[in-house]
Amino acid sequence: MELATALIDFILHVDVHLAAFVADHGVWVYALLFAIVFVETGVVVMPFLPGDSLLFVVGAMCGAALMSLPLAIGVLLVAAILGDQCNYLIGRHFGPKVFQWEQSRWFNRRAFDQAHAFYEKHGGITIVLARFMPFIRTFAPFVAGVAEMNRTKFSAYNVGGALLWVLSIVLAGYVFGNVPWVKSNLDKIIWALILIPGVIALVGAWRGRQRASAA
Repeated sequence: MELATALIDFILHVDVHLAAFVADHGVWVYALLFAIVFVETGVVVMPFLPGDSLLFVVGAMCGAALMSLPLAIGVLLVAAILGDQCNYLIGRHFGPKVFQWEQSRWFNRRAFDQAHAFYEKHGGITIVLARFMPFIRTFAPFVAGVAEMNRTKFSAYNVGGALLWVLSIVLAGYVFGNVPWVKSNLDKIIWALILIPGVIALVGAWRGRQRASAA
């Protein structure tokens, strides 16, 4: 319970905690940023870390001259790309071993073939859009690996998605993060960054299930 409370406090007040870390540890903040983004995108059991809000706050801090914008973007890009690549490789390597393929009652060959076909056909846009959806961005590359999505195709969309995700949110924070209204309502903006993509994903999943049922 205490850990969950501390995590929620960190997510909702990431600006305060990050500013304190910069004041106490200086350039080590870039190592912290790398670790958070890499773990969130690269370790399938860590989907709850504050990706979007962290990027926005980093942009705001760069706008306030507390951090270097080029260095922060570079570190975040590398972490995001390597994280997704790591998650993909984990799924590709351990997926078959976990399910043990046809010998396991948990494995559905038809479902696997459908997932594989989906990721070959639509996996690119899924990998890109998942970047903007908390929780989903952690699982999408793992599922792509389990479904054996083509590695070259995955890597290309991984890089493209990381560029779009990091640049758009960090630069939004850089431009708008220090506007007085934004600063005074940052907690609400963080909640919006968490909840709105989640609602969109749930609605999309529900509509997809409805179409599948109708078919």
